[in-house]
Amino acid sequence: MRVTMILPALTEATSPLFRPIKYSLFPPLGLATLAAYLSPTDEVRILDEHVTKLDVDDDTPDLVVIQVYITSARRAYELADAYRARGVKVALGGLHVTSLPDEAAAHADVIFLGPGEDTWPQFLADFRQGSFSSRYTSSRRTLVGLPPIRRDLIQRHHYLVPNSIVVTRGCPHHCDFCYKDAFFEGGKSFYTQLVDDALAEIDRLPGKHLYFLDDHLLGNKRFASALFDGMRGMGRLWQAASTVDAILAPDLLEKAAEAGLRSMFVGLETINAANLPSQRKRQNVGRDYAAVVRRLHDTGVMINASFVFGMDDDDPDVFDRTVAWGVEHGLETATFHIMTPYPGTALYKRMEPRLLHKDWDLYDTRHVVYEPSGMTTTQLEEGYWRAYRDFYRWSNIWRGAAGKPARARMRHLAYAGGWKKFEPLWDALIRSGQVLRALPLLERSLSLPDGDHIKSEMRRKLNTAVRSI
Repeated sequence: MRVTMILPALTEATSPLFRPIKYSLFPPLGLATLAAYLSPTDEVRILDEHVTKLDVDDDTPDLVVIQVYITSARRAYELADAYRARGVKVALGGLHVTSLPDEAAAHADVIFLGPGEDTWPQFLADFRQGSFSSRYTSSRRTLVGLPPIRRDLIQRHHYLVPNSIVVTRGCPHHCDFCYKDAFFEGGKSFYTQLVDDALAEIDRLPGKHLYFLDDHLLGNKRFASALFDGMRGMGRLWQAASTVDAILAPDLLEKAAEAGLRSMFVGLETINAANLPSQRKRQNVGRDYAAVVRRLHDTGVMINASFVFGMDDDDPDVFDRTVAWGVEHGLETATFHIMTPYPGTALYKRMEPRLLHKDWDLYDTRHVVYEPSGMTTTQLEEGYWRAYRDFYRWSNIWRGAAGKPARARMRHLAYAGGWKKFEPLWDALIRSGQVLRALPLLERSLSLPDGDHIKSEMRRKLNTAVRSI
């Protein structure tokens, strides 16, 4: 059987206004996971439209599998329709398909609702027998017996972080704006691999760097503790995501740092405490965000803090106040978003009367798609862009790093500066298909020795990498 698996480009990734580095970070791990269930005699390939140009006309497989996100939905349906017009069977799955199954079903022979570890093998058996259902819905949630991911199908040289890994599914929390809640409806919403299986997957990955794409790696304390015990001594440098309550809990963060954790993504979401209860962000309510930052920094871990603008208690000064708070507390990086009600979420149901349109291309957390409460749509979009510009000004990067010890200060400058201030060099590496050459720089910025001239060293090494292409 010949199978083509496609990750369509997100709409914003095709815009000339945005640098492509964000879209060349991680390979399509979900598709590579599903590919592991295929027979060794099957002919399968994975195409990521962010790094590979697709030629649908020259592709005639028996089955096409397309993973759909909200801002890739238009492109996903376009591809699906083109294949089906030539008689190719098309399967669609992913977050957007689960949120709006009837919309997706109009463009597919079969759709998958929820995670695919139980439904995908059943579909393959049905497909090989020549008779399959039009819809498969996940209900049995387990990662026991998950086959090794088909990393041989991933073109590693196209990605800055080829060693991405997921060892859990879902999240124990249920925030109103989270896209994942609908995805895991009808079964367990958070579950883990066996620790030994997770360690075996880590052991198969080359090099030093790992990036855990789990929504909440610390969500199951017993699992996480055993995982970190097993990772100690492996010599890995890794990044992950967690929540403020798990970070403030005793012992687990220290174990993670001893096992190689160097950077943590944390959803702080808002500096306006009044916003949190309405979003069911209960794990943040009453928490001291400054203590979260201190705890991470005290264990040698950098923080990438996520903030959402446009909640109902926000007013026009929230952008400047958020940036000032982040700089004052020495956040190495920050990710900003405009609140976006995704279909299938509790937020969407509550906000539907205030939606301005349902053009999914613009549901990218960069555009205002609803009528805000405390400001105009123009103020919200302009404030969002101003927050990014102001936070990543060299003066604010220096200010944020200034109060730290020498080693942490140099690492802050290298990481924040390297991520945001060398865009033309990143662009050259990505467009030439050589972004993996920059991975040693990422590893070094995660674990820098004391020393001066880090900024000039990074610029020199990036220039050397570009000249060697």
